[in-house]
Amino acid sequence: MSEKFSEVDKLRVSLLQSFEALGETSTSYFGDIARFDVLTRIENVIQKTIHSLSREQAPVLILKNRSSWSNVRFDKSFGLLLSSDATITTLRSDCPSSVTKFALIFKCLSSIYKLVQSGSYATKRDIYYNDPQLFGSQKTLNSIVDDISCMLKIPRRSLHVLATSKGFISGDLCYLEEDGTRVDCNSNCTAVAVSSNVCGITNIVSSAKFVLIIEKDATFQRLLDDEFCTRLYPCIIITGKGVPDVNSRLMVRKLWDTLHIPVFALMDGDPHGIEIMCIYKYGSVSMAFEGPSLTIPSMLWLGLLPSDIERLGVPQEALIPFTQADERKLNSLRKRPYISCQPAWESEMELMMRRRKKAEIQSLESIAPHFLTRVYLPNKIRYGDWI
Repeated sequence: MSEKFSEVDKLRVSLLQSFEALGETSTSYFGDIARFDVLTRIENVIQKTIHSLSREQAPVLILKNRSSWSNVRFDKSFGLLLSSDATITTLRSDCPSSVTKFALIFKCLSSIYKLVQSGSYATKRDIYYNDPQLFGSQKTLNSIVDDISCMLKIPRRSLHVLATSKGFISGDLCYLEEDGTRVDCNSNCTAVAVSSNVCGITNIVSSAKFVLIIEKDATFQRLLDDEFCTRLYPCIIITGKGVPDVNSRLMVRKLWDTLHIPVFALMDGDPHGIEIMCIYKYGSVSMAFEGPSLTIPSMLWLGLLPSDIERLGVPQEALIPFTQADERKLNSLRKRPYISCQPAWESEMELMMRRRKKAEIQSLESIAPHFLTRVYLPNKIRYGDWI
């Protein structure tokens, strides 16, 4: 196992050597932005608006399009990054189709400015419930905050806007929250909610040999019940409970940066599981503007591999037939720019398409009740059976 782990260290060195090549991206999105700089960037937006009004011109806001694959580029060392020449959307204050969003952005900027100026924090949910009728939905508010973060080139955490975490973590890990609270994740029966202010975490202490990302909460709880974190190796397990929130991704990245240990992914053997794994490893289109602080380029696919399903003889009744939606999702994944640099992944996806079967992690229980935690995972980790 140590030989494979050394590959992770080599990649970390190449990452550090590549920082310079990122230019503006590296300075804009790595680490927090000073409070004075945040206030200045917001003030610049306001000044431009006032200047337009003084010249009797309609103020406009320029936003980069965060929903198109054509606006991102792939870097093997960092994942998906927003292209410098990404297409833009112009929000005009005098245009009926954009005036509402224009106004909501300024409403959010006002709230953010007050938070940063006072040194206080609020969750996106707090901001939404200050005026739910104005924003209409939490989803609308969330998108606006991300648009502001991208427009100002400031990580959301530096805007003093936090998100309620949905992820959980457990294992050989202790740390301090920003307010000085000591958090101990060493419990065999309960998990700790991922912090809503991951960047404020300090004094991380752990002797874990690896971090294991688990797609589903049900599987996470199963490992917790079976005392997986202490049975074979001291380790850390974390789940984003499906598609991960930003805090769960930040937490994994912080552990990787701090502990310098391998990160493995345990996902369902289906297109949805592969896509979730790709979000952890390479990032998402909508958050590509902050990609370098969220991705884990060296993350390894531990399972459930399509080849595992065949090799282990998972009973046919435990498998699920492919749907048209599964086929469309898998075809879409195979066209993404990062798949071509993962030939082993391509082979596994080709096998899945050929067999037209998928399997959840829980299907391993059809082999034996504790097969996942006492046979499958220990052997995978002990013998380096990952890609």
